[in-house]
Amino acid sequence: MAQERSQDLFSRLADRGEEVIGKLGDMPGAQRLIDSANTLKERADELQKRVRGLDALERRVDALERKVDQLSKSPGAVKPAPKRATKPKPKSS
Repeated sequence: MAQERSQDLFSRLADRGEEVIGKLGDMPGAQRLIDSANTLKERADELQKRVRGLDALERRVDALERKVDQLSKSPGAVKPAPKRATKPKPKSS
């Protein structure tokens, strides 16, 4: 019995929703609202694609940081040569 009532409630809500959507086109300014909603959806999709691209970049940066750490800790790492003081060359005149 309770299940029939909930089923009836959901079907009534669905019918009302369809009526509201049908009447939405007749309301002034509704088209502008629909256009804004579509634009928002497109921008959210674009943002989501960019965020997914950031995940890949973060993985690459992490891998590069690990490589730098390994190279800086390895005993055979190349050390920069000490700077030598250079004497000015005598001018030949």
